[in-house]
Amino acid sequence: MPNQPPRFPKLPALPKLPSIDAVLGEVDKALKTLAATPVAQRPNPAGRNLPTDQLSESEKQQVIGLMRVNHVGEICAQALYQAQSLASKNPDKKALFDHAAKEEADHLAWTQERLDQLGARPSLLNPLWYGGAFALGFVAGTLGDKVSLGFMAETEKQVEKHLNDHLGRLPAGDQQSRAILEQMRQDEIEHGQSAIDEGAHQLPLPVKLAMTAMSKVMTTLAQKI
Repeated sequence: MPNQPPRFPKLPALPKLPSIDAVLGEVDKALKTLAATPVAQRPNPAGRNLPTDQLSESEKQQVIGLMRVNHVGEICAQALYQAQSLASKNPDKKALFDHAAKEEADHLAWTQERLDQLGARPSLLNPLWYGGAFALGFVAGTLGDKVSLGFMAETEKQVEKHLNDHLGRLPAGDQQSRAILEQMRQDEIEHGQSAIDEGAHQLPLPVKLAMTAMSKVMTTLAQKI
């Protein structure tokens, strides 16, 4: 019997890479997120009728740190949802990610406005945060919509917890920041529930713990840099 050539196991197909037009589109979105002044589609929850807060210098610095972290979170949200939408092949799931990204863009504008009011700058590491979040979102998206939705649901759950913590740490007189964070929390809850309703897979505990650890590093650095 003649020698048969060795048979190698069939390798899984590599995910289809985005087209050059899609890549250029994402570069444009990244530049707008990082460099342009964000414009909200909804009115700022802080409005114009809330009383002007009277903050001591120490309270002001505390609020600046909290709002800078929240601004970073919205930079990451833009990257995450745009990447997940790019990776998904399901039009309905793309629409869900795109809708969430639009509401998160409102959050980005509101937190930027609050930082401006306080005379503070956003994190200098925003390009790093954006790039890392985009990579995570795209990897999650290539693993399938159920996993991607699971990543979305867990992300929003952790963001909700983080916002609850911030609301508890805000000075009592800062009604502007409180109004913004409360609306953000409501939107995050709705985004997470939408992902669950669409069939999100529960992520393994080690993945959840890794996400929590990464979030801790980001929030610690963002407050200072």
